[in-house]
Amino acid sequence: MDTDRGQITTMKVTTKPYSEEVIEQHGTGVKFIIRTFTDSVEEDELVWHRDRESRLVHVLSGTNWKLQLDDKLPEVLNMGMTYRIPKMGYHRLLKGQNNLVLRIQIT
Repeated sequence: MDTDRGQITTMKVTTKPYSEEVIEQHGTGVKFIIRTFTDSVEEDELVWHRDRESRLVHVLSGTNWKLQLDDKLPEVLNMGMTYRIPKMGYHRLLKGQNNLVLRIQIT
């Protein structure tokens, strides 16, 4: 007896909850990432994750967005301040108001 075995293929499509551009500091060769999270991003898109490199994150704009590092309470991201995210350390963002714009330097 022949039976038709149908195959179900699933594909996981992942998109980033931000847009970004890479810029170079004038005349230095130092590259920065300008990353923008819009105020329309869904909170469930802002997941716990780790990065392969340490980063310095400078806040260019955004209101009441928070950064939470592993085993720490969330900290409000203040415009003009720089925050360090350690290599392979779990962290996440918590949504605030307005667009969050960050300047990221890989260290």
